[in-house]
Amino acid sequence: MNPPNDQRPTLTTETGAPVADNQNTESAGPGGPLLVQDQQLFEKLARFNRERVPERIVHARGAGAYGTFTLTRDVSPWTRAKFLSEVGKQTEVFARFSTVAGSLGAADAVRDPRGFSLKFYTEEGNYDLVGNNTPVFFIKDPSKFPDFIHTQKRDPYTGSQEPDNVWDFWGLSPEATHQVAWLFGDRGIPASFRHMNGYSSHTYQWNNAVGEVFWVKYHFKTDQGIRNLTAEAAGVLAGHDPDSHQRDLREAIERGEFPSWTLQVQIMPAAQAADYRFDPFDLTKVWPHADFPPIEIGRLELNRNPQNIFAEVEQSTFSPAHFVPGIGPSPDKMLQGRLFAYGDAHRYRVGINADQLPVNRPHATEPRTYGRDGHLYDGRHGRAANYEPNSAGGPLQTDRPLWAATEVTGLTGSHAAVRHREDDDFVQAGSLYRLMADEEKERLVTNLADSIAGVSADRDDIVDRAVGNFRQADADLGERLAAAVKQRRS
Repeated sequence: MNPPNDQRPTLTTETGAPVADNQNTESAGPGGPLLVQDQQLFEKLARFNRERVPERIVHARGAGAYGTFTLTRDVSPWTRAKFLSEVGKQTEVFARFSTVAGSLGAADAVRDPRGFSLKFYTEEGNYDLVGNNTPVFFIKDPSKFPDFIHTQKRDPYTGSQEPDNVWDFWGLSPEATHQVAWLFGDRGIPASFRHMNGYSSHTYQWNNAVGEVFWVKYHFKTDQGIRNLTAEAAGVLAGHDPDSHQRDLREAIERGEFPSWTLQVQIMPAAQAADYRFDPFDLTKVWPHADFPPIEIGRLELNRNPQNIFAEVEQSTFSPAHFVPGIGPSPDKMLQGRLFAYGDAHRYRVGINADQLPVNRPHATEPRTYGRDGHLYDGRHGRAANYEPNSAGGPLQTDRPLWAATEVTGLTGSHAAVRHREDDDFVQAGSLYRLMADEEKERLVTNLADSIAGVSADRDDIVDRAVGNFRQADADLGERLAAAVKQRRS
């Protein structure tokens, strides 16, 4: 057993300074944007981004395709983004689907969230939307992300993913309960990339031509229908055809069966956020459709395969910081952390000039920057000035922000999120369970019990915390899970 907290050593930075708060990132007031002065956050994220070479640290295993996005509804009342300005307007897109925890050589048919990333080649530059096939996530603060991923990767001693690490972290992070219920439910193993939904998960800002601000969530609903694999079927498929999902996507496009998704958005007027019944920027929660009904606005179709996987899929880079006028970030702390972490990972993994590669370059505009040199630099700027301001006719700023300013108040520091009247880590997980059919509930209990039972025999404390979180979500789920785990461990 571990020693009591008062006997444990102090957590420090890489240079030995004590860490005051490793759970909450410093922000401008409890609900404001994050602060660059929180060097514990940036040290963790920057070090985490450099832990593996050369494949992606997460989402290494992936497949991609090109296609188009077609706007089917006028959304100008909510955003001034030009690619969303005219019904019928088409925008070229590159999509990348992926698993999270596995390495580049891992199998596709495994229980894992799926990345759902889109690059829109708009006339105002590239807009990247980096999401998943689930509408929520395991944690709500970026300081915890490196720790979370370490639990999903190989243990430094055993070289395997260890149930002790996985369930120890989840049990001590009750906000993960909702996403864990998604992961171990029927949608935890999609039958293919074509047969799953995609979600922004994060909340983003839209702002219109007159300066009004709205918060928005994206839902890409598969037109092929939802199809999933049982744990048993996935185990057979992963062993027989580890490339199953990549093969399915490529062959469907080759046959002319172009997969498509209908885009729906949930829209919240900015004024409603402060008094909403729970924190609308909490990545572990969904917005109930009864409160904000989804609005259909477009259709995504994938119709062209990459010709070279390395050049177009492995070297493709996506960053949630790539916005266009009319779209911007929200105060979601996980999103705020990702705004830095994704671009930094690509600069390390592919190089400082990764955005100049064909798959990443804008299609309708030529980037005009003062960035020069570095790995992969092609000398495109010639003798042009590499500084600003200048009197040599170089590019100038527009003086018009891409998104609307967000008001902030409060003292700087590490803050826990401000609690709204219905903020709770377990309510939505319990609601998800109660929406399931009896057969789905049984499969969820079985999948959870099979995983939790793998915890070491002398770590009943980890088991008790894991089961206890699900008991708080729903009493019936907790009791059934406790009995199933006990049976497997007896």
